[in-house]
Amino acid sequence: MEAVRRNLGHLPPAVARLAASPHTLDGFLQLSALFERTTLDPVAREVVIMTVAARNECHVCVVMHTGKLRALGAGETAVAALVAQRPLDDERLEAVRRFTLDVIAASGAVGDESLAAFFGQGFTPQNALEVVMGIGTYTLSTFANRLTRAPLEPTADLAVTCQHSAALLVFPGGPCSNGERR
Repeated sequence: MEAVRRNLGHLPPAVARLAASPHTLDGFLQLSALFERTTLDPVAREVVIMTVAARNECHVCVVMHTGKLRALGAGETAVAALVAQRPLDDERLEAVRRFTLDVIAASGAVGDESLAAFFGQGFTPQNALEVVMGIGTYTLSTFANRLTRAPLEPTADLAVTCQHSAALLVFPGGPCSNGERR
């Protein structure tokens, strides 16, 4: 936890709640650090994360990774599509999103067609296994955040996100108050 505090300058509420199980916290931090070092490019990694976060309705992860995608230069249309669980216009990133969903749906036993579509966009068997790693890592995070009812960090950007962004799904108990898409 101290490393997180040093790195971010504060301790996010979700991390503090995850610390109720030091082994779980340590496992997540180690896995997420390893996932960041995979051969998937940063935007592809975030597509995996956002696909898992939106599917699992983790408002903490959706808000956090919406910010990361924006920082990486992803457009509002792409972010909105990921959060709304719609296809992406970018064929390469859509292959990542679709493959992530296929792996989850098939518990890893994806068909040849799914693999071919993923590999057809220039991805490799190593990348496929890295997607599995990302799914595992961020399933841990999203489930833990939901289990512990991790709150969002209070930020000025959240009001802007809820009011102006098509990218934020409003989950039950999520960050926007009236339960409507904005």
